[in-house]
Amino acid sequence: MNSIQKTQLGSQGLVVPLVGLGCMGMTKINGADIYGQADESEAIATIHRSLELGGNFLDTADLYGPLENERLVAKAIKGNRDRYVIATKFGFEIDDNEQLTWQFNGQPAYVKKAAERSLKNLGTDYIDLYYLHRLDPNTPIEETVGAMAELVTEGKVRYIGLSEVSSETIRKAHSVHPLTAVQTEYSLFEREVEEAGIMNTLNELGIGLVAYSPLGRGFISGDIKSPADFADDDFRRGIPRFQGEQFYKNLELVNEIKKLSAEKEATPSQLAIAWAIAKGSLPIPGTKRVKYVEQNLAAANITLSADDLARLEAIIPLGASVGARYDEVGMTWIDK
Repeated sequence: MNSIQKTQLGSQGLVVPLVGLGCMGMTKINGADIYGQADESEAIATIHRSLELGGNFLDTADLYGPLENERLVAKAIKGNRDRYVIATKFGFEIDDNEQLTWQFNGQPAYVKKAAERSLKNLGTDYIDLYYLHRLDPNTPIEETVGAMAELVTEGKVRYIGLSEVSSETIRKAHSVHPLTAVQTEYSLFEREVEEAGIMNTLNELGIGLVAYSPLGRGFISGDIKSPADFADDDFRRGIPRFQGEQFYKNLELVNEIKKLSAEKEATPSQLAIAWAIAKGSLPIPGTKRVKYVEQNLAAANITLSADDLARLEAIIPLGASVGARYDEVGMTWIDK
């Protein structure tokens, strides 16, 4: 039952469903659970259910685990590789002992090394969409993308993309090899991609926008009522958006979104995903639960009118202060 509508991502030929599946939360990162405890069998069942509903676009990265997330995806897609569109990322350096160094590495030799490792971990001989996870400030983007382009020539990668980059970096990279997608955090809570003109750059160059955390890192789900709802090792505890007075201000905004979603007979999450689609992005909400992937994919069938969009954006206007999306260190990783 392949019910979800397909769309072109960017202008290089990649076809994907209107909603993707973010796999990050299906494994730990450096021993810490992301968005609550993960269960491998439930995660694999979620990937299989997504495929049944036409949701065949999976987003992973070598950072997640590290490496364990790609290995989990490999188990889930085994025997069905050709039915999935797999996106993975590199750029946070992982050493030969599979330890995360938290250094950035976009050097050509490391690009090749990381790609070979991801191919092995994913159990595949090609990656559909290969992203640079974060810009390496010590390596010219042209050199990194040049090495990624060679992977395309070799048939190991089909399409390439970048994550969390500025318009200037996008233009430099695109001149070396056409980018299919740029991934960034984008939601009603996080619209810097609009404010900084990045969305205009992508539209001009025919590059797709992939929106991670379209539910505001789970805030818009409406399930979070208090900072105490987070496990001790939940990384959201360190994000300004979820701290102190700001948390309760944001909770009031979520309650307004809930009222509108009730009118539309949808969940707040579905409304947020439908908004992201209507804005021209490809949302990849993360989940490790079958019931949520079903709900998320169903959001593709919700049509929002211009009035609906205006009402949603009036709740959290462009430029509204909702708290930073990362702690101080994380914000330095984003290419301005």
